[in-house]
Amino acid sequence: MAVVPRYPVYIPSKGRYERCLTARFLTEDKCPFHIVVEPQEEDAYRQRFPQASILVLPFANLGQGSIPARNWIKAHATEAGYKRHWQIDDNCECIKRVYAGKRLRCVAGVALAAVEDFADRYENVAVAGLSYGMFVAANALFPGSGVPPFTLNTHVYSCTLTLNETPHQWRGRYNEDTDYCLQVLADGWCTVLFNAFVIKKLRTMTMAGGNTDQLYQGDGRLKMARSLERMWPRVVETKRRFGRPQHVVNWKKFRNPLKRRTDIDWEALENAGSNDYGMVLKRVK
Repeated sequence: MAVVPRYPVYIPSKGRYERCLTARFLTEDKCPFHIVVEPQEEDAYRQRFPQASILVLPFANLGQGSIPARNWIKAHATEAGYKRHWQIDDNCECIKRVYAGKRLRCVAGVALAAVEDFADRYENVAVAGLSYGMFVAANALFPGSGVPPFTLNTHVYSCTLTLNETPHQWRGRYNEDTDYCLQVLADGWCTVLFNAFVIKKLRTMTMAGGNTDQLYQGDGRLKMARSLERMWPRVVETKRRFGRPQHVVNWKKFRNPLKRRTDIDWEALENAGSNDYGMVLKRVK
């Protein structure tokens, strides 16, 4: 039986009904999901993805990027009775497992379920998710690589599992994912970024639609960095990285420890050995 996540998966999308890459690979992986769209694009998305679950937002063209949609999604998942929910950006191509010096294509349900199981073992994981494949070398996780299976108390972008009970909201106009992580960390919660599983995401500004047309053009990158610096002056600076203005966060300021749930038999869990979630290595051409 295929492994699927137990928490709902949402794809906030705008202007990408012809190239909603995330919907494509989740469909291929037989992973259930909802595409969340604005009303003026409902017909276009339904025509392109006739078998998908399409959720229509009660607003349109607010000029705030994906922030209103993200807050609506959190409320939707909460009202449906879920403890957590996934949000995956619409410009992701696939999920991979980092193993034995390789980044291997992995069905989405396995990776998402593994992250869910980890997060639910602790009392204070507010956000968990997958690192970008471009930032995790294939030889990561090996002894001496300096890259652990997961990183604690840092940014989690684009593929996020969010705890619904926290009061935090996406806000402002720019850098809402970074700001959200900073909010929960400042309140003592933990974030967990997985390196053992990574998501292949297109680089920012390389695909039309989404926030590219609304926020990133002209001096948008500088405005984004400065706005986050003003909100978090003690931990964020604006510098020049990758040939453009970039916010730089001192994540080392946050040392929030994971708190184990007391209703779990941790000794039995540790003695049970590894769980491969049905993953089998197969040779491909």
